[in-house]
Parts: sequence; C-alpha cells; structure tokens
Amino acid sequence: MMERLISLLIGYAFGLFQTSYIYGRMHGIDIRDYGSGNAGSTNMLRTLGKKAGLITFVGDCGKCILSILVVRLIFGKTYAEILPLLTFYAAAGTILGHNYPFYLGFRGGKGIAATAGLVLSFHWIMTILGIITFFTVYLLTHYVSLASLCVYIGIMVELVVLGQMGCFGMTQPELLELYAIGAFLTILAFYKHRANIKRLINKEENKTYVLKKK
Repeated sequence: MMERLISLLIGYAFGLFQTSYIYGRMHGIDIRDYGSGNAGSTNMLRTLGKKAGLITFVGDCGKCILSILVVRLIFGKTYAEILPLLTFYAAAGTILGHNYPFYLGFRGGKGIAATAGLVLSFHWIMTILGIITFFTVYLLTHYVSLASLCVYIGIMVELVVLGQMGCFGMTQPELLELYAIGAFLTILAFYKHRANIKRLINKEENKTYVLKKK
C-alpha cells in the first residue's frame, strides 16, 4: 500500500503548482477574484486572454504528465504489474493538489486541464477518444464545462471496457480499485462543476469561443 500513498503524494505535490495563480500574480491579480473565481485555464482565457489560457492549460496539463512520469520512473520496475493503477493514483493526487492547494486555503481549480494530462498519458485509445469527445462536444456547443464532463463519462466507460478486455494486465481486484479511483475523480469533476451544470440546465452557461477576439 505504501507505493499507492507515495504515488498519491507525488501527484499532490505536483498539483500544488498553480499555473493560473502564479501567472495571475505576475500580472498583479488573483485570478480567483475574477470571472468565475476558478483557478483554471478557461477563466484565465476569459480574464487575461488566449496566451494566459494556453499557458495555464499547458502548465496544468504538464504537471499531471510529469507526476505520472516520476511515478513510472520510481515504480516502473518494482511494481510494473500495477503501474496503470499507480498512474491513476498519481493523477488523482495531482487533481486533488490542483483543486485543493493547502497554501491557498484549498481554493484551486476544477482539475480539467490536469485530467487532460492523465488522458494523454494513460492509454492511447483513451487519448484518441478523449480528444474526439472533447472537441466534438465543444465545437457543437462551445460549452467547455459540458465537453469536460463528457470526457469524464468517457473515461469511466473506457476504463471498464479496456480493463475487462485485459488491456491493463491487472487482476480483477486491482481493476476494481482502478475503477473506484476513476469513479471518485468523475464524481469530483461533477461536484466541482455543479454550478455549471445548473447553468447548463437553465441555459445560462457562458459559451467560450477560442477564436473570438477579446
């Protein structure tokens, strides 16, 4: 169990790098006091523009990728049989660190860009399906929140399907543990987006146009 805890803590440490907060402070603001109040790439895009949004996305996505790489370097040989599981622990830690940074009063983001790092790092099928899902929903609706939540639903379905097909090479108890982490992250994403979901239902959610000039 120690390897699981270490992976989680490594992820949390990487998650504490708050790209939007740091970038915002460099420009004299606390991003959490502007727009939606969320410390994430979408709010940065709307508040400080395309460059800020892109830098934030790359930083938050990258920190999850780096945490996963570190865990794979540490446990790749000794725990190769459960590496997919440890990868998810690292990603979960990163998302928790991003969403709930202790040094910022546990006020962070929603973990979507960090989740993109997980999707890009975990399995090539999930990478392709995740990209297709996000951009299809986004381009049809221009709702980043809806596209993000659809990706999470896809992650859960893909995890179970690929896991039961034997793509991860783990035992059934280990797969169930993996599914449990995936379910936790999905529930967390929906919880963090509860206000967005309400606005979507009421048709009041803000649309995001990346190519639209500020």
